Amino acid sequence: MPLIRLAYASEATFEAKPLEKGIEPHVARILLVSRRNNAKVSIVGGLYYGDNRFFQYLEGEEDAVRKTYERIQQDPRHRNVRTLIEEPIADRTFTNWSMKYVPASADVQAFLARHKLSEFNPVAFDSEQCEEMIELIRRSSQDQKSVNYDEVNRKTSPTPQTLSPGLKIGLVAAAACLVVALIVVATML
Repeated sequence: MPLIRLAYASEATFEAKPLEKGIEPHVARILLVSRRNNAKVSIVGGLYYGDNRFFQYLEGEEDAVRKTYERIQQDPRHRNVRTLIEEPIADRTFTNWSMKYVPASADVQAFLARHKLSEFNPVAFDSEQCEEMIELIRRSSQDQKSVNYDEVNRKTSPTPQTLSPGLKIGLVAAAACLVVALIVVATML
């Protein structure tokens, strides 16, 4: 199956909320689902969200990329979805990322300043600016400026506690009583 690359821009339909763990909560949910779904069909790429707009880049087998893009176009969290680039590629250029997320960074701010853009509006990007944004996303992971919250959470989050402290104490006490009862029964035999 041939490989393609696709970049699109869209506007978010949700009102941005305060950041959680450095990322807008709606965007965090999009990334979580995207990473899971993209990994299943070997799609790689990157996402930038700023000024209530998305720029996303996808690479993979043509059928998988097209189906993913169709889902995005139907997703109620996106409106005014516009294709910026869609073309065949010989090889993948993004590796080991089902979906990178590039947070608002100095690189993006420099990109906007260099092009004299007052806000992030990828629908208005020309082809050169699209390519530059793709390269910015690609580079940002290589020099560790992007954030993969799946990895951060695995490394830094404590293991979720499924038992309350009171329940743990109760289980320990019950186990101790059981051991004592077994000892008593054993001495009676």
